[in-house]
Amino acid sequence: MQTDLPSHTEYVIIGGGIIGLSIAYHLTRLGHREVLLLERDQLTCGTTWHAAGLVTQLRSNENMARLAQYSAELFQDLEQLTGQPSGFRQSGSITVASTAARMEELKRGASMGRSFGLEVEMIDAAEAQRRVPLLDVSDVLGAAWIASDGMTNSIDTARSFAAGARQGGAKILERSPVTRILVEKGRFAGVETPQGLVLAEKAVICTGMWSRNLAAELNWSIPLHAAEHFYVVTEAIPGLPSDLPTVRDMDAMVYAKPDAGKLLVGFFETQAKPWGVQGIPRDFSFDPLPEDFDHIEPYLAAAIRRMPALAKVGLQLNFNGPESFTPDNRFLLGPAPDIVGLFVATGFNSCGIESSGGAGKVMSEWMSNGVPPYDCWEMDVRRAMPFQRNRRYLYDRTKEAVGNLWNLHWPHKSPKTARNVRVSPLHDRLANRGANFGESAGWERVQWFGPDASPPASHATFHRDDWFRQSGAEHDATRSAVALFDQTSFAHLLVQGSDALSLLQRLSTNDVDVPVGRIVYTPWLNERGGMESDVTIARTGDEEFLVVTAGVQRTRDLAWLRTHGKGVGHVAITDVSSAYTTLSVMGPKSRELLTRVSPADFSNTGFPFATAREIEIGYGLALAFRMTFVGELGWELHISTEQTLGIYDALVAAGHDLGLRHAGYVALNTLRLEAGYRDWGSDVGDDDSPLEAGLGFTIAWKKLEDFIGRTAIEAQRLQIPTRRLVQLAVSGTAPLLFGTEPVWRNGTLVGYLRSAGFGHTVGCGIGMGYLNCEEGVSSQWLSDGNFEIEIATERYPAVASLKGFYDAGRTRVKGDWQNAEDLVSPELRLAFA
Repeated sequence: MQTDLPSHTEYVIIGGGIIGLSIAYHLTRLGHREVLLLERDQLTCGTTWHAAGLVTQLRSNENMARLAQYSAELFQDLEQLTGQPSGFRQSGSITVASTAARMEELKRGASMGRSFGLEVEMIDAAEAQRRVPLLDVSDVLGAAWIASDGMTNSIDTARSFAAGARQGGAKILERSPVTRILVEKGRFAGVETPQGLVLAEKAVICTGMWSRNLAAELNWSIPLHAAEHFYVVTEAIPGLPSDLPTVRDMDAMVYAKPDAGKLLVGFFETQAKPWGVQGIPRDFSFDPLPEDFDHIEPYLAAAIRRMPALAKVGLQLNFNGPESFTPDNRFLLGPAPDIVGLFVATGFNSCGIESSGGAGKVMSEWMSNGVPPYDCWEMDVRRAMPFQRNRRYLYDRTKEAVGNLWNLHWPHKSPKTARNVRVSPLHDRLANRGANFGESAGWERVQWFGPDASPPASHATFHRDDWFRQSGAEHDATRSAVALFDQTSFAHLLVQGSDALSLLQRLSTNDVDVPVGRIVYTPWLNERGGMESDVTIARTGDEEFLVVTAGVQRTRDLAWLRTHGKGVGHVAITDVSSAYTTLSVMGPKSRELLTRVSPADFSNTGFPFATAREIEIGYGLALAFRMTFVGELGWELHISTEQTLGIYDALVAAGHDLGLRHAGYVALNTLRLEAGYRDWGSDVGDDDSPLEAGLGFTIAWKKLEDFIGRTAIEAQRLQIPTRRLVQLAVSGTAPLLFGTEPVWRNGTLVGYLRSAGFGHTVGCGIGMGYLNCEEGVSSQWLSDGNFEIEIATERYPAVASLKGFYDAGRTRVKGDWQNAEDLVSPELRLAFA
């Protein structure tokens, strides 16, 4: 074993679990030879060694599924590539459903898997029992079968990565703990160990449950917490097939897999046991945690009901070991927001083994090239907010996080624990009006309103229940009268200085050199032409701009500004988000409502679209933007936090006879889908160009200043895109759309929906998705095709268009009061007449 500590290297990997070893392996596969992995004790000694080794590929989004799919493919070849057996067996998996809701989720998951290139077969209870004779299927409604799933030996797979990394030139040192990460002038510089200092260009933290504390020393939030995680291993079961598939019963929160003639049975408890709140001992190594049979007994009983043969065998092992979980059950990958050259790959929520190959590939390319190989926003550590490293918050959320992996994934569902961290000044008033809150970036945001003082609902359903009717009424009020949205979760970033314009022109595709008081909507691109973000920029002074972006993008966009602002000259960048509440007044009667509470001129000539100005309103002042995200006349009011209540009360008092209705984010989403407005993180991301996304109007090709990504999108400029964001719709009688549904053209899969909802004005299900055609996705190609959308394994006729299905000419935004129903796309009315 190599033992000499180098004084300098290109890459340092901190942590010798399966993730760190996979990154080392993949870096060497890219041709990097100066790769140093430092493990505090022995390889796999943290949590890798006791992992159950399940390899499951179906995930909640395409890019997390990619990690697992690549891993499953790689594990089959790993022994041949490295000479070290991995223990991988492709034995398939069965997930049973014993409730109608779970069956619906499995069917929707099967269709989603097809979107991502994963074949998921729905089978009946008899077939599930034929494949796994141990099962009692008396209450089973059906099951999902994934033939390409399997299981692996976690230690052997990690050793295989280690062997391949060493063969590629990587140096792996055990018993070499990193005691300090060195940062100089905002850039990673090296690491300290008891054996000495190592200077390096880049590093990645792969320290699992130790990651939160290690990063906190650098003022970096990596929010995760360890929880006790349990499984048992039975005594030998005579005649147990060695090729038995993995079995999951998510309603019972149990799984089982064969283990050398025995069964390993594990649990995802609804009420978990957080562990290590005071920190994980540095010498914790290959250590189990104390047994707690009382804790797992209800779940073991459920496993026995599902597999009665378990009642006839004893337990050889009752195991408890820690795993780390994140607040939203998604991985934490990517760069430190404010430290160049430092990365993280951790927080795998008991899915680290099956994701290890893909995570290693993604992180090696991200570190090597400076950008991920594809859009990884769902897993990007920059979604984390600073407060999320709070230990009490993590402790309380982790009680729920383990079970949330397998609880029903209802639409618009948020966790129940560790809530009310970030609240609007209007929170209590909105709660008294029946608000049903969801969580985003720690913010409490209204999803929809029930009747006043009604008990809140924690999620929607797959069907047209109360949530659907209530959000539909809010949608209709926005189209016919006026609605009030609390959007205080917006992030506000102030950019000031003599070089502020130069910086923003460099970042923005659009021209932000506009008169004071004008607003510009613009993407920010990376070098490959993908959309790092899309923002609204108001010029509030000759040398001052207010950048408004989504709350969840705050950390990412602030880092993007600061990174590119270094060395620009005289620029100050300040996060002023907490200074503002944002109320959006939207609908054809919004002008009349605002005129009642403000002396400002809200006419088209007095207050044109894309204008920002300070107005008197109620007894206070607000910065009003004439903007819309719903396809109607409207204004965003950016209000000083301390003046919010008075202005809100004035608006509500003045709006009674105008039909003013409070509205939430579900309605906001369906309204913007009808109008064809893109949502960053759903419809557009850092792998999507503005030309592919139908946002060519945001590119100021003639502006004098160059902008990041211009060279990349110049090549697309004169071509019909082979991949293009398209509006799609199904009949109003079809099951509801929620996103990820496959799209078929003439019987061929051509894409899937990135976002979806029900268009209450157009009267049908609507969504957006990227469709693919080598000859180009043109209007002619769309009109020549017969389209279908697959919902829960059934296909429904669909209409496809490059334009929004509601008011494509933006007449209502301009103040033209045509009847809303008359602005529905003619082709949609004809198709679903």
